[in-house]
Amino acid sequence: MFLVHNERTKLTASWLNTIATALIAAGAFAPAAAWLYGLSSLPVGAFYVSVLAFACGTVGVSLHMSALAMLGRLRE
Repeated sequence: MFLVHNERTKLTASWLNTIATALIAAGAFAPAAAWLYGLSSLPVGAFYVSVLAFACGTVGVSLHMSALAMLGRLRE
């Protein structure tokens, strides 16, 4: 009876989790790795990379937790 609702809920939670993963990868790991290995040509200091990594990590984790909370709406 609730198959459509459950599938839409799972699809939305999956979408949120994918956005969270991409944000953490592109916003935190990639700039930090580029700075760490000297691949960044931008004159960005360690402080700014740390702030960017922390902000993207925090938003990514909060999106992931929102996706987990959304799965609580599944019906039997």
